Amino acid sequence: MIIEHIDAQLPGAIADRHDFRGDQTIVISRENLLPVVDLIHREGFQLLVDITAVDWPQREQRFDLVYHWLNLASQERLRLKVPLAEGESVPSLAGIFKTANWFEREVFDMFGIQFEGHPDLRRLLTWPDFPGHALRKDFPLDGGDVFCMEGCTAPYNNGERNREGM
Repeated sequence: MIIEHIDAQLPGAIADRHDFRGDQTIVISRENLLPVVDLIHREGFQLLVDITAVDWPQREQRFDLVYHWLNLASQERLRLKVPLAEGESVPSLAGIFKTANWFEREVFDMFGIQFEGHPDLRRLLTWPDFPGHALRKDFPLDGGDVFCMEGCTAPYNNGERNREGM
């Protein structure tokens, strides 16, 4: 129902759509993000459940920025996907939804996606000078940083079993 309403109010805003097990998904361009969010908010999707991303390094638009919404009255869920190329940014929703502040910082830290107008866009889970973004598909499995393994006391160090203390 909400998808048809978006089509009627914002013709051409939805680039693609699909439904899986009752969860509706729409794909929109970054230019349509704020108008669509404004519309769905007025239609009852007032809980921003999560923001995440998916890395598709082989695609021209490498990332899918994914927003999960819930209508508390109807319990209807909606997933918004915004395809982004490397280096593209999207407007921050942190000024409208308090939960977006944390979610956007996490996506920035893990994927490197910028959010225009975010009040405090700094790393959340890694240290400030951490090299790279850990959830990108091209991130090295060993962390890509000598500090990640230097002095490691874990049982596995640089692929070799640490026999000390066993």
